[in-house]
Amino acid sequence: MEWKLYLALSFAMFMEYAIWGAWMPVLAPRLLGPLKMTGKQTGWIYATLPLACIFMPLVSGQLADKYVNTEYILAIAHLVGAVLMFLAVRQTTFKNLFVVMFLYCVCFAATLPLVNSLMFSHLAKNNLDSAVYSKWIFMWAPVAWALIGYGLTGWRWKFKTGEQGRDCLYLAAILSVIMGIGCFFMPDTPPAKAGTAPILQAMGMLKETNFLIFIVVSMVFFGLMQFYFLGTAQFMQDMGIPASNVPASMAIAQGVQAIATLLLMTLLLGSLGAKWTLVIGAIFWLLLYIVYIKGKPRWLIVCSQSFHGLAYVLFVIVGQIFADMFAVSVEKSEIRASVQSLLFAATTGVGLFLGTQFAGFIMDKFRKEEKFQWRQIFMVPGAIAFVSILVLIILFK
Repeated sequence: MEWKLYLALSFAMFMEYAIWGAWMPVLAPRLLGPLKMTGKQTGWIYATLPLACIFMPLVSGQLADKYVNTEYILAIAHLVGAVLMFLAVRQTTFKNLFVVMFLYCVCFAATLPLVNSLMFSHLAKNNLDSAVYSKWIFMWAPVAWALIGYGLTGWRWKFKTGEQGRDCLYLAAILSVIMGIGCFFMPDTPPAKAGTAPILQAMGMLKETNFLIFIVVSMVFFGLMQFYFLGTAQFMQDMGIPASNVPASMAIAQGVQAIATLLLMTLLLGSLGAKWTLVIGAIFWLLLYIVYIKGKPRWLIVCSQSFHGLAYVLFVIVGQIFADMFAVSVEKSEIRASVQSLLFAATTGVGLFLGTQFAGFIMDKFRKEEKFQWRQIFMVPGAIAFVSILVLIILFK
């Protein structure tokens, strides 16, 4: 791969996840603290992204496959998103902030599948095996998330801006401006001039039993991930891990994810194929919940964060590669943006949204005297994960 192309694709991947990582992990303290929002209101602010992901990736995928260059959609969406994020800084009521954040997430959700389709398109154009070369680009996603998180932490230590929490929104806005301008210099990626309604063609692929099973199981596991995101920080503290150590402990997942993307993903795909790589990835999530159910020792809980990183690589990223490979195998390579969009709409959209509601319901159900019954809570995603793994093994080909 030429260095110019590699740097351009890596820039897009890095900035996409840097923007996401700038605000999503750390916005809640601003909502619950200075803005004095309720937990329910905070949950709805966080639900704006999955809600937007239900429909917006389908729209952007359709545009990229049929009408507009992918890099132009990325540029415009991020620049508009930057304006909205600057506006979000000034909102202090739930209603106003919900509207602004939803509009922002509509823009951001449009870009998520296009960064992948941009990469897969240029790898294919240069006759490069996506399973081999994509790892060198995918690795920048966890690196960006971790670096931005640690960078923001360092900024707050130095300048004491964490109390109000506006800095995360400013950072996301500034990064969006950089990404938007940078996208105008991305490699030319014109629409493939797909036939009528490429997104309907992508949905037509669900008639293939194998692809349907993959999409459904992926939705389930994305939903189960919300137990990890909503519960891990409080679970760790309840198990005796100091609150100050929780962010660094959870960041182990991103470190392992970056390493596994480079060293493990291609090895397993090449030797075991997509099915068993996906199964192994799913098993790592099951192992994570088994550790959580046991609840001790503390060192094992901390080390188990690596299971999330491994699962993300071997299930989520490999799933994105599989979707692209499947589109090529059924001669649908001209709608690869719509195929990625369908996957994001199903997982990051429907799966995450329903998972947020389900995880919140289960956590409330097993909460007694303001204390969470973590063993019972994590038995639920553990059981569902076990059944889903059996479905993959038995039905997925």
